[in-house]
Amino acid sequence: MQSKNQKVSLPILTSKKIALHIKREDLLHPFISGNKYRKLKYNLEIALKEGCKTMLTFGGAYSNHIAATAFAGKEKGFRTIGIIRGEELGDKWQTNATLNFAYTCGMELHFISREAYRTKTSSSFLDKLKNDFGPFYLLPEGGTNTAAVRGCEEILTAQDAEFQVICGCVGTGGTLAGIANSTSHNQQVLGFPALRGDFIQQDIRKFAVNENWKLNFDYSFGGYAKINERLIKFINEFKAKTGIPLDPIYTGKMLFGILDMVKNDKFDPGTAILAIHSGGLQGIEGMNQRLKKKDLPLLTI
Repeated sequence: MQSKNQKVSLPILTSKKIALHIKREDLLHPFISGNKYRKLKYNLEIALKEGCKTMLTFGGAYSNHIAATAFAGKEKGFRTIGIIRGEELGDKWQTNATLNFAYTCGMELHFISREAYRTKTSSSFLDKLKNDFGPFYLLPEGGTNTAAVRGCEEILTAQDAEFQVICGCVGTGGTLAGIANSTSHNQQVLGFPALRGDFIQQDIRKFAVNENWKLNFDYSFGGYAKINERLIKFINEFKAKTGIPLDPIYTGKMLFGILDMVKNDKFDPGTAILAIHSGGLQGIEGMNQRLKKKDLPLLTI
């Protein structure tokens, strides 16, 4: 399945002679959109082939991966188990849009402390999970593994060779690695991480064959899920001007960064940029709940 490229027309792009298109991966599926669709594709195939009946994964309270895995499990007939970071959510998850959606899709939610969550990749912790739940197909947090990267390698098409710069959001790094693997060496892949840390580059190198990528940490807005009024205003204005919705965790920060770089002449005139819309729009409702409590403007849905 391939998504369309939508041209963005804004005065700043015209004045700087930059062509910007957005690959609308967010439109691939109503509930398993963007990079989650790509990451789950081959993992689901492998799990079915191996005869697994249960899928287990990890995530936080607003995880796109948790929501997508829950729906995919419902659609494909898997039992799904979500190990959720933060035991304080155990008695109030019903008010969380993401977790409530996952539950309605049949996912079993199990809340653990943040301290225990940090040990989720240890063999002793995984052995305990197997004792508690029986055999399962393990999906890592964020869904990144070899099969996921293989799926993300299918995001770009032959027609996308016309773009000199490919931009993508970065969480666990699997999507950017897949994109980089499917580019030519004369294309530049630019990643916009949602959080800071040298470990991100190390994680991308585990899967990236090509080396034509780099990361820009200047637009994380303070870290994962951090947001301010400036970013809220940008996301709302971008949707009003282009008709394209952005999420506040990933794509909103990436597009803010791209246009700020255009404004500051970081791209040569005549550059054609393709930005990958990795979905994540389901998280807007949960973010608006947080913004409302802080008496901040809400994101347009």
